[in-house]
Amino acid sequence: MTSRILSVAEAIRTRRTVRHYRPEPVSATDLEALLDLAIEAPTSWNLQDRAIVAVTSEAGRAGLAWATGGQPQPQQAPLMLVFVAEPESWREDHSDVYDQARGNGAWSEEFIEMFASASHEFQDDLARRGLLREYAVKDAMIAATYVMLAATEMGLATSPMNGWDEAKVKKTIGIGDRDDLAIALLMAVGHPAERRNHPGRRARARNVFREVYGLG
Repeated sequence: MTSRILSVAEAIRTRRTVRHYRPEPVSATDLEALLDLAIEAPTSWNLQDRAIVAVTSEAGRAGLAWATGGQPQPQQAPLMLVFVAEPESWREDHSDVYDQARGNGAWSEEFIEMFASASHEFQDDLARRGLLREYAVKDAMIAATYVMLAATEMGLATSPMNGWDEAKVKKTIGIGDRDDLAIALLMAVGHPAERRNHPGRRARARNVFREVYGLG
C-alpha cells in the first residue's frame, strides 16, 4: 500500500500502463478491495451486466499469455482480471437488485414497477437493433476504469489489454464458445518492475470541443 492516500485526481494523473511486473503476489486484502470497488461501478439500468474473473494461477495466466500472443503481462503479473460482458443477462430475474434498492431506501415500489417495465423495453429495443453487446461491454469497461484508479491508489500497477483472441480467452476462463458472453478487456495487476514516464497528451484544443465536434 502507498504511504498516503491519493486523491482521485492524483490517481488519474499518476497512473501509467506497465508491461513488466515483479513476482510478488497482490495481497488477498488488496484483491478483495479491488473487486469490491469494481462492482461499485455504474451500469446501464443498474442491471450489473458484467462479471470479473480473477486469474492468479500459473496455468490460468499461461492460458491468457497464449490468448494474447505471448505478451509479457500475463506471464509476469501475479493477477490478471478478465472483464466479461453479459449482454443477455437482462432476461434473467433481477428481483435481488430490486430488493437491495428497496432495502436501502433508494427505490420506491412505484419506481421499481416502472423501472422493471421500462428497462425491459429498453433492452428489448437494443436486442432488435443488435446493440446488447455494445452496451454490456461499455458497462464492463467502466468497472475496469474503477480498478485502474483503485490499484494506483494502492500502489499497484495495471495494464489494460485489448490485444487478445476472444475464443482463447473464453477457453482459458472456462466459458468455452458461449455466444451469450463477450470479453470486454483483460487487465494485468501487480507490483511494477519498471518505471514508466508520462508520454504526454495532445493539447486539449486538439480533441476537446464545446457543443459541436470540431469547434473549440
